[in-house]
Amino acid sequence: MHANTRLGPRHLPVSYTVRDVEVCPAVVLAPMEGVTDLAFRRLVRSIGGTGMTWTEFIPSAGLSRGEERWVQMAEFDDDEWPVAVQIYGNEPALLAEAARFVQDLGPTLVDINMGCPSKKVCKNSGGSALMKEPDLVRRIVAEVRAAVQLPLTVKMRSGFDAGQRNAPEIARICQEEGAEAITIHWRTREDRYSGERAVDKIAETVDRLSVPVIGNGDVVDVASAEAMLRETGCDGLMVGRGAMKDPWVFQKIGAWLRAEPPVVVTPADRRAALLGYLERCRRQFARDQGRRSNPEQAALGRFKQLSKHFLDDDDVRTAVLRSQTVDQAVAHVQRHFDALEERAA
Repeated sequence: MHANTRLGPRHLPVSYTVRDVEVCPAVVLAPMEGVTDLAFRRLVRSIGGTGMTWTEFIPSAGLSRGEERWVQMAEFDDDEWPVAVQIYGNEPALLAEAARFVQDLGPTLVDINMGCPSKKVCKNSGGSALMKEPDLVRRIVAEVRAAVQLPLTVKMRSGFDAGQRNAPEIARICQEEGAEAITIHWRTREDRYSGERAVDKIAETVDRLSVPVIGNGDVVDVASAEAMLRETGCDGLMVGRGAMKDPWVFQKIGAWLRAEPPVVVTPADRRAALLGYLERCRRQFARDQGRRSNPEQAALGRFKQLSKHFLDDDDVRTAVLRSQTVDQAVAHVQRHFDALEERAA
């Protein structure tokens, strides 16, 4: 059990360890469908400060068959370390086979998704639907654990719905079958992306487990990071959508954990990051041209998706979202940051 289940004012986790892998700082990038591809992870890594990155979640059935689309989704850079590849499904044998495939790719660890709330995933009893089936969870974790030597972790929600917030019980099963860290999002599947904040099940899991427990859900800045750590005693933090608005959030939280001066981000920093992300998307989708009819439009779509979160000015955000070409979108962004820098000067 964790000796200190709630944090005192000077007991902040600068790092945590999964088997022999040190995660430092103790704040990591969450797996997000349609977001945490290579281009976005490269953006976050170019800024720095994240303790680990996660791929998007990948269907075990497709990955076990070696289908190109899913294999590409599991790719990571040679210098991307530590990195987790996340798989999902509801068939223990297929998940074990997918985990073996992942192990051959050479990531830091493999993670099982028991938290995705999407209808498509839950309809087939994957993602957060597994929270309703503890016996199946036990079989899945046991078979995946037997299949690979990599560190194994699990990500889940606090439960399937308000009447079944059973994360502590499910997490305990995962630990008993060999999972070496557990990430818990405070929301239930029923909450989707809303709900009333309740981190009690994260705190309860910390009390029950000996492996690291990572807190997830609305960690977007230093204040929300501090609240999660102090209210739950968790070993680390996972940041999801907050990283789309502020990819410096890892630096900021890490500096706070180390009692260092606050990180200052300038308009020039934000311009370079946003436009750099666009160029990474263009290169990535051009490489995937065989399965994309229009790589430039695909890159523009991802650029709009990030801009929607990243840009604070409603008029500029709307102009970018209405852009028909990459050049139009870039022109709006350039004018926006030119004006910000003029005001700052």
